[in-house]
Amino acid sequence: MFDPLHPEDFRRHAPATERNRAPILEVLRRVLPPQGLVLEVASGTGQHAVAFAEALPAVTWQPSDPDPGLRDSVRSWAAAAALPNLRDPLDLDAAAPDWPVRSADAVVCINMIHIAPWEAALGLFAGAARLLPVGGPLLLYGPFTRGGRHSAPSNAAFDADLKARNPAWGVRDLGAVERAATGFTLAELVEMPANNLTVVLRRN
Repeated sequence: MFDPLHPEDFRRHAPATERNRAPILEVLRRVLPPQGLVLEVASGTGQHAVAFAEALPAVTWQPSDPDPGLRDSVRSWAAAAALPNLRDPLDLDAAAPDWPVRSADAVVCINMIHIAPWEAALGLFAGAARLLPVGGPLLLYGPFTRGGRHSAPSNAAFDADLKARNPAWGVRDLGAVERAATGFTLAELVEMPANNLTVVLRRN
């Protein structure tokens, strides 16, 4: 357990974050409000949280994750960075009916909905709808199918691997995501490297 008085280094490293943070940041700079609270759902290691909080000093970045080990990783990354606009990570399960935050100006969720049961995606949409103001953005990043078709053979192989690891996981179809995101309008699709997409939804 992370102790701020005796900080041990619990930092974990996800190589994908080093590769995708620059293109994701490019979208965030354009889509996020100029200031306010950005809630990151499923922050993972915390590498994204530190990178984005450092690059976007006018916003307050609120990381979260249901995994206590990952929250310790976020805290260790945050302690090393010492950024005034990066908050302590929240214990937040996207599928839960109640979240430990009451409002946000934007919600960001990177590489979660395909490595979680579909209930987590449904909870994400419901929770973001409760928190966001009209026009507030919900950004999703990851692989998606369109009309049930993968964008590349590598994504099809990744999908098969996910489902072999857990039948409740898998690459989600963009149409299913749009239908499930009640209270939101699909505002923009941004083609990303490695056959991924950033999906920008806005609160109705």
